[in-house]
Amino acid sequence: MITVGVLALQGAIAEHINCLKKLPAVTVREVKTLADLNSIDGLILPGGESTAMGKILNYFNLLEPIAQKIKAGLPVWGTCAGMILLAKNISNQAETYFATMDITVKRNAYGSQLDSFQTDINLPEISNNPIPLIFIRAPYIEVAQEHVEVLAKIDNNIVAAKQDNMLVTSFHPELTQDLSWHKYFCNMILHK
Repeated sequence: MITVGVLALQGAIAEHINCLKKLPAVTVREVKTLADLNSIDGLILPGGESTAMGKILNYFNLLEPIAQKIKAGLPVWGTCAGMILLAKNISNQAETYFATMDITVKRNAYGSQLDSFQTDINLPEISNNPIPLIFIRAPYIEVAQEHVEVLAKIDNNIVAAKQDNMLVTSFHPELTQDLSWHKYFCNMILHK
């Protein structure tokens, strides 16, 4: 049994929790405090608004403790805004947040809410079936250092990557019925 935490400050919290509850041998915990952080085996940073999340993390003094946990090996998965929180560099923005992953991310790279889209992709290492990807005001990775494993590209843009204990996706798996990415992350936790 593993316990997966979902950072519960802002964003697609309930959607990730609902996906995780469908997986066997997984318990879910909302993470709002330092105490919550100490009782999880892995952490999901949901999609939402990265600037708002950054302010809330600072306000509740969670930014540095979470960054330290990630640096110490806590498995973490950032979806959409969560990808921005993990990036060491953000295009056209000096401020970073956890700054733990060796990537440069472009915020709102696919445009506004009106430019949201869905596509399917074949990724045999993640699933035997085509995986639906939903992009909403999504970022993408402009630069990934050579030790970052690129997992998926759309139109030559990096939209999923992994580095050590960190996984990031530009898209929102929690908004689909497909649990492939949640299973992949839980396997990362089990094999850390």
